[in-house]
Amino acid sequence: MSGYKRIPKEIKDEILSRIKQGGKVLQLAAEYGVSNKTIYNWLSSGVSAEISALEFARIKRERDDLLRLVGNLTLEINQRKKKRGY
Repeated sequence: MSGYKRIPKEIKDEILSRIKQGGKVLQLAAEYGVSNKTIYNWLSSGVSAEISALEFARIKRERDDLLRLVGNLTLEINQRKKKRGY
């Protein structure tokens, strides 16, 4: 006999749905009698499958824009430091 109980798919889906709506993992784990490690495993195993190609492209563009902004701001800070003699 295994040392764990099987969580029905309906309960798993309900927990994951509530987390996506802002629920806290520790609170839901206690409420449903599921370990928080189990919930985190569910979350990590489902991440790549749930992101569409369009969403991935949007996130990548946003990341690239932010990296470009950080680079520009870093250059601007360094130029201002040089002008002030730092």
